Amino acid sequence: TNLGLDYLPGSLTFDPAAGPAPGAGEASAIVWLDALVTNVDRTPRNPNLLAWHRRLWLIDHGAALYFHHAWDRAEDPSRAGFPAVKDHVLLPWASDVRGAGVSLAPRLGRGVLESIVADVPERWLEGEPRFESVAEHRAAYVDHLARRLAAAPLFVEEAERARAELV
Repeated sequence: TNLGLDYLPGSLTFDPAAGPAPGAGEASAIVWLDALVTNVDRTPRNPNLLAWHRRLWLIDHGAALYFHHAWDRAEDPSRAGFPAVKDHVLLPWASDVRGAGVSLAPRLGRGVLESIVADVPERWLEGEPRFESVAEHRAAYVDHLARRLAAAPLFVEEAERARAELV
């Protein structure tokens, strides 16, 4: 089962040397989103970006939300930084991650998060021993993402620090 599957005929894997070079706003928004969902898999080696009609398309988010492999750890993963941002393929162009967050965060209120998580196929959420029901499992994702949004200044600061060391 795939969520949001589409075919982009003629698309090519994004290559930072060949382009298309993203604008600062687009790059900053993608870096901010990947830091929010802790997507560790958007590096130069494996960018998981396609170039199609001179636009970037984000693909394969399978490495995002990796906290869910250890729901019961003691520390709250929503309050963690995102050290992997230093390897983000778009970080050189992401000159306004803070501004991207100011623009994007208000668009991700709790109702929006609930709607997004409601689209996750039920069978993807079944069988997690920590949760008594799929509804409880969905609620845990919403709660995590809401807390992560509240902690955004932590990962924004980390992204800005990593970019300053890079450029």
